[in-house]
Amino acid sequence: MVKESITRRDFIGTTAVAGAGLLLASCSPDAGSKTSATKGGALSKLNIALIGCGAEGQVLLESLLVIEGIHLVAIVDIWDYNRDSNVRRLKAQGVEVKGYENYEDLLAHEKDLQAVIVATPDFWHAPITNACLKAGLHVYCEKMMSNTIEGARSMVQTMRATGKLLQIGHQRRSNPRYVFALNRLVRDAKICGRLTAANAQWNRAVTDDFGWPKKFTISPEKLAQYGYKDMHQFRNWRWFKGLGGGPLSDLGAHQIDIFNWWFGVTPTSVMASGGVDYYKNHEWYDNAMVVYEYPLPTGMARAFYEVLTTTSAGGGYSESFMGDEGTIKMSENPNVTKLYREDRAPAWDDLVAKNYLRASATAAPPSDADKVDVRETAPLLQYDIPVTFNKKIHQPHLENFFNAIRDAKVKLNCPADEAFSSEYVIHKANEAIAARKTIEITAEETKA
Repeated sequence: MVKESITRRDFIGTTAVAGAGLLLASCSPDAGSKTSATKGGALSKLNIALIGCGAEGQVLLESLLVIEGIHLVAIVDIWDYNRDSNVRRLKAQGVEVKGYENYEDLLAHEKDLQAVIVATPDFWHAPITNACLKAGLHVYCEKMMSNTIEGARSMVQTMRATGKLLQIGHQRRSNPRYVFALNRLVRDAKICGRLTAANAQWNRAVTDDFGWPKKFTISPEKLAQYGYKDMHQFRNWRWFKGLGGGPLSDLGAHQIDIFNWWFGVTPTSVMASGGVDYYKNHEWYDNAMVVYEYPLPTGMARAFYEVLTTTSAGGGYSESFMGDEGTIKMSENPNVTKLYREDRAPAWDDLVAKNYLRASATAAPPSDADKVDVRETAPLLQYDIPVTFNKKIHQPHLENFFNAIRDAKVKLNCPADEAFSSEYVIHKANEAIAARKTIEITAEETKA
């Protein structure tokens, strides 16, 4: 994630509402599994290492430190500023770890690891993940899987060849509210009716590029060794081709993945527009708008995605799924999550009685309807999903990964072969912008 999104990681600290515990149990993919127990009942320790201590690595580290049964053995980062400061900070917290400059040294010296967490720049994901899988380790790799389709495909192939687990960091797939909304409300209750469209966005205001303490400048020789032209590129790699995929990859990856996940199919085409409109020292588009076409059994549905990096207007980041009977607006921020019932839809009273929904305190009163222009639809009643959790955003997804290592009955929520289809269509969106045309996509090509 980018720097400005890190502060958003702490907003879920609320306690579960009455009945939510039952809801979580009913929708959790891990429900009913004794995932963390040994024969003696004690939590089995897993020795792990974190590769990459940048912005996203820090977010993952905060989750790792509160998950039971995890022994963080080592951290890896080519920048001694990141590496050494984290070793000192962890030691001050009572966590003794070793620091390594690169993953080769880690694999050469740490022989008791079971898993690694990869949070490096995208262009290093495939080489590091493949090497760790071949070394007999399970891998949790942040999205994007790779900055190229070929790199992502190689990761799936290595996962299959080694038989090791490879979880991709689309963490919403383990978020209890997302899982509940999809399984209980969209699929079971069908509160949206016929799904016809979706849209998502992640808009951000203008921000300065990342700088660095000058006394910790990496030498040109070391930067070249690890694939960077200079410190500006090293610190802002997400904006450069050959290193990352720009905002569509960095931010859009999460939300476009949700399109695939909730629709249950891959799109048949993508059209897009974007450009380097503002940041003239960047290579990737700072603004992009994308339209996918999804062939559902009930008819064609279209999904629109926008990432604007020159304005924060429009309500931050969220995903909406719209049907002829209702709409669900989802976000990792529970305050943004809302449900809207169309007047033509059956009443939702039974869902409220089951504690699947609750009427929102901010719902528009029915009397507002007579104030609306006749050409407009009257304001809809709003509902909330009474499912919250008091864990860090990435924690459930990491826990799913660790539980799957301990217990073969637990399935990964986002294995690499499933994630590949989403990553493929994200790459195609960048291609559509460059080509300035619609690109057709077949289901076969989205399989690794």
